[in-house]
Amino acid sequence: MATWSNFNLQNSASPLMEQIIFFHDHTLVILIMITILVSYLMLNLFFNNYINRFLLEGQMIELIWTIIPAITLIFIALPSLRLLYLLDELNNPLITLKSIGHQWYWSYEYSDFNNIEFDSYMINYEKENLNNFRLLDVDNRIILPMNNQIRILITATDVIHSWTIPSLGIKIDANPGRLNQGNLFINRPGIFFGQCSEICGANHSFMPIVIESINIKNFINWINNYS
Repeated sequence: MATWSNFNLQNSASPLMEQIIFFHDHTLVILIMITILVSYLMLNLFFNNYINRFLLEGQMIELIWTIIPAITLIFIALPSLRLLYLLDELNNPLITLKSIGHQWYWSYEYSDFNNIEFDSYMINYEKENLNNFRLLDVDNRIILPMNNQIRILITATDVIHSWTIPSLGIKIDANPGRLNQGNLFINRPGIFFGQCSEICGANHSFMPIVIESINIKNFINWINNYS
């Protein structure tokens, strides 16, 4: 999860988030190169004494400064399109989780396992007096197995919400009357925090999401005990 003075991206917990970080670094390198080149050219213009009173056009330089940005955009666009298709790819999911956004909590359904359903509310930090994260922890966490493909179906009952977990690289809008689909593949155990990232009302920032990733054996035991 994000902590104080952390300006970097959160540590990845899924292959999709790894690809997002790679694309971020790739694009940032290109932007730094463009910034350095443009800064050098601007400084060079300020401090040179070259004058051409009769210069009307320069077709070669115009051709260069049209083609080079186009090529640069291709180097950004192709990895971006590849990443978009990766984020949308879903192959043989093990389980399906349905997430329903309400004001101001989430409901979850494990429809593959005897319709396990529960609501997930934010814990009152001061009232409960627990060792949890303020405004981030919930009373009922999502339990999911790691190293397995998971399909998530997201919708809402009232206004637009957004189901977002940065460390897993997932952000999907929850729209009333619409069912959106995403996928998760968690490659390590842990607890991962997220929030509703949509401006959906007065308390829109207080809809935390917590996923607890465990191995498949413990997940089966949890399913059996819950039923």
